[in-house]
Amino acid sequence: MSSTDTPPEEKLYASREPIFPRRVKGKFRNLKWIIMAVTLGIYYLSPWIRWDRGPELPDQAILIDLANRRFFFFWIEIWPHEFYFIAGLLIMAGLGLFLFTSAAGRVWCGYACPQTVWTDLFILVERWIEGDRNARLRLHRQKKWDMRKIRLRAIKYLSWVLIGLATGGAWVFYFADAPTLLVDLVTGHAHPAAYLTLGILTATTVFFGAIAREQICIYACPWPRIQAAMMDEDTLVVAYRHWRGEPRGKHRKGANAAEMGDCIDCMACVNVCPMGIDIRDGQQLECITCALCIDACDEMMDKIGKPRGLIDYMALTDEPREISGQEPKPVWKHIFRPRTILYTVLWSSVGFALLFALFIRSDIDMTVAPVRNPTYVLQSDGAIRNIYDLRLRNKHGEKREFRVSVSGDDTLTVTLQGADNTLGDTIAVNADEMRIVRAYVEAPAGSKAATSDRTDFTFWVEDGVANERVSVDTVFNGKGQ
Repeated sequence: MSSTDTPPEEKLYASREPIFPRRVKGKFRNLKWIIMAVTLGIYYLSPWIRWDRGPELPDQAILIDLANRRFFFFWIEIWPHEFYFIAGLLIMAGLGLFLFTSAAGRVWCGYACPQTVWTDLFILVERWIEGDRNARLRLHRQKKWDMRKIRLRAIKYLSWVLIGLATGGAWVFYFADAPTLLVDLVTGHAHPAAYLTLGILTATTVFFGAIAREQICIYACPWPRIQAAMMDEDTLVVAYRHWRGEPRGKHRKGANAAEMGDCIDCMACVNVCPMGIDIRDGQQLECITCALCIDACDEMMDKIGKPRGLIDYMALTDEPREISGQEPKPVWKHIFRPRTILYTVLWSSVGFALLFALFIRSDIDMTVAPVRNPTYVLQSDGAIRNIYDLRLRNKHGEKREFRVSVSGDDTLTVTLQGADNTLGDTIAVNADEMRIVRAYVEAPAGSKAATSDRTDFTFWVEDGVANERVSVDTVFNGKGQ
């Protein structure tokens, strides 16, 4: 080789080869269809469910009201200061993910993850338009773009965009009244943020579910790298019984046919896998435990007259037992073990705590913020005045009159200053709103509260209609000795 010759550039990364899963029938595939229909139905239809909350509140059952910083879920209303409910739900979601992963591997990824659900939907549409695996492979490898290929690809991409548009549209409907927003979107009167959000969600849905597909699960999602910490030797995962299937081979009529395993190397398990892996190679990071390879293998075993279960859900502890001829552990023993029981107890505890907090919360609420500049005001008659800002929340669907009082020291008196600058101890708060009110608390000259540095007392707010009361403890600052 001359000095002018340069070696060919070595590629560090192989180009992606698209995966075209084959259609398969079976109990796990049917289960995935049911979960896809239910989850997509809930997602697309929920913004259109109506819920009557009275004339002054929105009648959308599920609504994230960013303008008023509230979240509505049927009869439940979450205010900004009650964000601990959302935090609790997120904790439950995390514990639930730990629980299911510990019991049965990545069942969330394989059945209910939004990436999986939408990828299944996009693949289904692709199969309807272009045909099953072999037909799609031929079309992909076809170099010439004739009218048939152009027509099929145009229909497929248009269908994908419409799915993405419906997905983004459903999401923006959660943030405003769905019927009104739909009319505004169609007529061009919606806020630019709605169109921007719709465009971003449409593009990302198509890219994630239709184009990137398995690459999102392999490279973008962190869960495959975390799941190992949640699993142990009793976790049920999709696995290949190599002691029964090996040595594999297609020819069954030779002299050594009796020595062959049950696997006929038909590649059915590989051809149906949405991740493009071979489960016979053992556990792999890419496997999402969708169990489609089980359906494909069971179908092939039926055809050749072999028992099902060559690929199945099983645990590592089952392997030595089955190799020695023993029966595997019952499924319930794999699922109910100390780790899963602990996760269940933690998950249930958080859930019960949230329910308890939800049912004991009052429909009125108050927060108190002392105004400490100045710390106190000396009146002309020698009385001491402290100033407080009260935030009164009326969670009812109608306007209410609130009465504010104090307790803890009989000499303390309170008056309120509303927006109209009138003084008194009652104030009106509109339906489902918060009102900031300035409260003046006075201690007469010579009283214990006036001459002490600090006096503990309690603010009370009472709803005269429902007879509900809430209180907040605070401190009155006097001038001291």
